[in-house]
Amino acid sequence: MPIYDFKCTDCGHQDEMMRKISADSTMECPVCHQLTFSKMLSAPSFQLNGTGWYATDFKNSNKPAAKAEAKTESVAEANTEAPAAASCNPGCACH
Repeated sequence: MPIYDFKCTDCGHQDEMMRKISADSTMECPVCHQLTFSKMLSAPSFQLNGTGWYATDFKNSNKPAAKAEAKTESVAEANTEAPAAASCNPGCACH
């Protein structure tokens, strides 16, 4: 069963309660006994454990990839340059 935050609109009492999803969203306040104790909109709280999640595997993957890509590009540029004419043999395919 999920845990919900509840707040009374009359007295301001606030509490967390474990309730079924299908349970009513408004109930009697345990402090002032009015029917104004209702669910609050709140963010869920959970943590993903193990590998394969954004926080563990993919969060910082762009930074190392960018460095590796820059190195690959500089090596590729160096390899695409034509060799100097002095180092070529007559009849080579580069000229």
